[in-house]
Amino acid sequence: MAGETVTLSSLVTWLSRFRDLVTENRNYLTELDSAIGDADHGANMARGMAAVMEKVGASPATTADELFKSVGMTLVTSVGGASGPLYGTFFLRFGMTAGAVSEFDGAALSAALRAGLGGVVARGKPELGDKTMFDAMSPALEAFDASVASGGSPAAAAAAAYDAAVVGRDATTPLVARKGRASYLGERSAGHLDPGATSTAFLFQALAESLAQG
Repeated sequence: MAGETVTLSSLVTWLSRFRDLVTENRNYLTELDSAIGDADHGANMARGMAAVMEKVGASPATTADELFKSVGMTLVTSVGGASGPLYGTFFLRFGMTAGAVSEFDGAALSAALRAGLGGVVARGKPELGDKTMFDAMSPALEAFDASVASGGSPAAAAAAAYDAAVVGRDATTPLVARKGRASYLGERSAGHLDPGATSTAFLFQALAESLAQG
């Protein structure tokens, strides 16, 4: 059925759109991070995704594992702070689970995304309510899985995931951070949107927009 298959080209578009979103919102992400972090999240993500797309363009991959190994390693080596290792691990695990394929159905994409989340958990040990990217990513994948299980297309599942990521992102504002640099602020971290959760919402916005294009 049309719309039931996700191609490697769509996933490259996803990465490109994510690059555009973090670049367009670089100052916003930095502003958020200046309140509770090192004021470098926007710069780090924009630099990292620019390096990713340069690498992807220079060496086009033919399978998902090849593509996302390159993406993950580029982020790990080119992005400072916590975001490089976390996003890099997400994409590395995504590619390892996706395997040597060039297209996915919804279940396969869900499994790869789940593996990516597992990588984030293994590296950062986050839990819901810690005020991290996990607060946006975990509900996003719950929504993605629920949509696929009910017969939704990958595009519909991605749209549901984005909506859930936004809700999860916004829910970080009143939280007191329990992980990372923000946790040093204690109660003063409350009242601020988490920058990692915000860039994660951009990740799922990019996925939803890319799959909606077909």
